[in-house]
Amino acid sequence: MLFGAGNLIFPVHLGQLAGKNWLAASNGFLISSVLLPLMALIAISITHSQGVFDLAKPVGSKYALVFLVLIHITLGPLLATPRTATVPYTIGIAPFLPANLDKVGLVIFSAIFFGIVYGLSATEAKVTDLIGKILNPIFLVLLFLIFFLAFLNPMGAAKTAPVTSAYTTNAFTNSFLQGYNTMDCLAALVFGITVITAIREMGFKQEKEVAMTTVKSGLVGILGIAVIYICLIWLGATSLHDFKLSSNGGTALSQIFHRYLGIGGDALIAVLTTLTCITTAMGLVVAFAQDFHQRFSKISYKTFLAINCFLSFVIANLGLDMIISWSKPVLMLLYPLAISLVILGILSPLFKNDPIVYRVTTALTLIPAIFDMINALPDGLRSTAFIQEILTYAQHYLPMFDIGFSWVSFSLIGLIVGLGIHFLRRQNSAVVEE
Repeated sequence: MLFGAGNLIFPVHLGQLAGKNWLAASNGFLISSVLLPLMALIAISITHSQGVFDLAKPVGSKYALVFLVLIHITLGPLLATPRTATVPYTIGIAPFLPANLDKVGLVIFSAIFFGIVYGLSATEAKVTDLIGKILNPIFLVLLFLIFFLAFLNPMGAAKTAPVTSAYTTNAFTNSFLQGYNTMDCLAALVFGITVITAIREMGFKQEKEVAMTTVKSGLVGILGIAVIYICLIWLGATSLHDFKLSSNGGTALSQIFHRYLGIGGDALIAVLTTLTCITTAMGLVVAFAQDFHQRFSKISYKTFLAINCFLSFVIANLGLDMIISWSKPVLMLLYPLAISLVILGILSPLFKNDPIVYRVTTALTLIPAIFDMINALPDGLRSTAFIQEILTYAQHYLPMFDIGFSWVSFSLIGLIVGLGIHFLRRQNSAVVEE
């Protein structure tokens, strides 16, 4: 459920951006795109939450509902779900179309894509078992075939690949932020209960057993995904010897597949990428429709499903580059809030899930996250006089603002203050009882 469109293209693009600093970039990317999703699953397990709403509820029910809606809209029709159509189109279809037919081709492809997604999701067809258990492994085998061929006959040495200015000195921090684009931490918060439920159905009933099994199985998953990411990042770095820096990883991946497998490989990757992205899209639209129907029961599951698929179709036709450019500000707002929530969930036994710790930490995390979101706006908006005044203020008063980490110190202060209030209250309560 977690390995979808973004997991393919962003590591390759990161490799092209980082060049010879690809290894340092891998470390930051792996922490945000692999370790954080595992931590999200652990947080859900430890807090016995049924999903992101329950995990955020100690902050307040209204906040939890707003946060749930924002995450689902981001994973749904705003960013992630449209990307499931644009990525296979960019990789498998666009390279074979004349430039003047690119937009028409995307309209036709995305319409068929989301029509299939809606049909399968509405009927809950078992075809997902076929795709998930047979075609996805075939796709991974094909991916590792590319890795094998690339190791035997590399396009060039990664250690001599050119580096973009952003990755010359800040490879780790920039790659950590690049990991936000996979949206896997957000997805783990949404899909987490599905994973926990599956573990419980295997016979693990006690909460400690469930938590430990989540950690152990998660570590296996982490190692697998980490290997794929490292290979994709390295592949992106070596590709700079044959290809120019692309605007997105989808274009680069298409070029790399064609180099090693020719026309036959192009056709195979087009089919398999489309099918695997259909699986991911189905998981996203079903989770969206189920959660929204649960919260707003007057509107049917199929109606929410149709709304999501239609809006995703519309957004998809803005193109992959446009979707990626608007992803950054949204993720710069949501990710700090999600990370702080995950850490609070893991630490919750320490402070008995006291809402005051959640509220103080979240409030202080939100302030710099809003500034980070503004700083990540597309250039057309960011260059306005009003926005520039806001950014000048933030640069003066928010530590680590320039590298996108101003929320860290605020969140840490919030956690310390919240814990201080909690333990002070507990101490006073104990004195009163005596």
